[in-house]
Amino acid sequence: MPKSSATGTLKMKSKADKKNQASDIGTTRDNENLKLKIEAVRALGLWEKVRASGWGALTAAESGSVGGYMTRVRAAAKRQNEESAHNSS
Repeated sequence: MPKSSATGTLKMKSKADKKNQASDIGTTRDNENLKLKIEAVRALGLWEKVRASGWGALTAAESGSVGGYMTRVRAAAKRQNEESAHNSS
């Protein structure tokens, strides 16, 4: 006797629901990353280049500088959060 397709359909919907929830979280994280990336590009004086020609116009060195800036900002925020958590205890 063939297997019921209803069971498989239910499983697929369940997986799709989980994927949608994960993509919502990813979208929020992606938006935060984009904001930080734009902040970095502006701070490094590369905004006009990106605005005019897109992200692909950045050289490898410029992209590395953007990534380094983002890493420094995240590390500073993490240190600040740890210090405030430590001081409030």
